[in-house]
Amino acid sequence: MKFLRRITLNQELITAAFIGIIVFVGAASWYGYARLASLSRQVAELHAELASSTAFLQSNISEATTSLGNALQEEKKNVQAQLGGVKDQVGSISGTVTGLEKLSKIDPELLAKYSKVFFLSDNYAPARLVGIPDEYKYSENKPLQIIPEVLPFLRDMLDEAKEDAVALYVDSAYRSFDTQEALKGQYTVTYGAGTANQFSADQGYSEHQLGTTIDLITLGIGGQLDGFDRTPAYSWVLENAYRYGFVLSYPKNNGYYIFEPWHWRFVGVKLAADLHESGKHFYTMDQRAIDAYLISLFD
Repeated sequence: MKFLRRITLNQELITAAFIGIIVFVGAASWYGYARLASLSRQVAELHAELASSTAFLQSNISEATTSLGNALQEEKKNVQAQLGGVKDQVGSISGTVTGLEKLSKIDPELLAKYSKVFFLSDNYAPARLVGIPDEYKYSENKPLQIIPEVLPFLRDMLDEAKEDAVALYVDSAYRSFDTQEALKGQYTVTYGAGTANQFSADQGYSEHQLGTTIDLITLGIGGQLDGFDRTPAYSWVLENAYRYGFVLSYPKNNGYYIFEPWHWRFVGVKLAADLHESGKHFYTMDQRAIDAYLISLFD
């Protein structure tokens, strides 16, 4: 009996322990579940808060990016405008420097007036002279010179005349002070001082001393300059010479010498074209207005 009672007691203790364990495990499970649920809610809340913060930050970043982009674009425009202004100023300064450098290399005497009352020094001579090729000279045995910058314009003009079936040649070109003096002396002896003064300049007053002036001649007038104005060659030169920078120095009724249809001076294409278009002549222009064309003399 005692043994049976002991077994029963043990079973009750085991049962009670088992029930206690179940109660404890259940309580622990419920507590864990509750804790887990609480943690889940906290995670959800943190996730929502993080999402809200992320959206807010993204919005701020987007606005900041847009503002920064606009600011950079505006600054870029300002910088470009400033650089453009500087570039214009630099370009203007550069152009001025280039122009001054260009002018420094051009003899200002080449566009000065030299006839009757405008004197050219007896010491003056072009810096350089080149021979005019024989094919452009009326007399191949007669040495003729011109400044090298003018020669290409002269060649183009005479080549164009030839293409138009016009016989056009150079009879005279550069003359030094001494050569002009000797020539004037010959004319004075031959025609008398009064007559010679009407068509021949004294030494120092001749455009030929500049090395930019030529006397033109054609076939069919016996090798003389007189009568040149009655030839097709003269008509062609009147219509075309300005395109190559040449102008008639002494037209009819000029105040210096008799009409010299053969006497043509290089003054640059721009000035020659402006004179042709306006119907004016070189010696009717003010010297200051002429000087403005010096920079474009050989363009």
